[in-house]
Amino acid sequence: MRVIFLKDVKGKGKKGEIKEVAVGYAQNFLLKNNLAVEATSANISALEGQKKKQQKEAAEELSDAKKLKEQLEKITVELKAKSGEGGRLFGSITTKQISEELQKAHGIKIDKRKMELPDAIRALGYTNVPVKLHSEVSAVLKVHVSEEA
Repeated sequence: MRVIFLKDVKGKGKKGEIKEVAVGYAQNFLLKNNLAVEATSANISALEGQKKKQQKEAAEELSDAKKLKEQLEKITVELKAKSGEGGRLFGSITTKQISEELQKAHGIKIDKRKMELPDAIRALGYTNVPVKLHSEVSAVLKVHVSEEA
């Protein structure tokens, strides 16, 4: 019996695959537990429609990420912090603070976890912060930390 898998089934198939399985296995396990549906022409065309929709959404996400990258690379985030001698900060600037300032000043919302800052910023000056926007798109955000009066 040919079935379309709705979920990953270990050792048998992945979601979206069409495979031939034993009739008893299909009827008594896969169909009963909603892990698969019978591969009729209507179900196959519905699966193809879903795949096309997913591809279209993925392409839109990629283009949105590229537009956001262009915006981010033109921006410099300005932050003020108290510092001691030699431009060393009291405390540090975290990705959370950068994210909040970006939202407040420029209206761009980026999750702090997407910023790939290995260590918090602990000195005055400019720092380039890599931001992972998409699996294929990364941007570099400039952060300027200046002395607080």
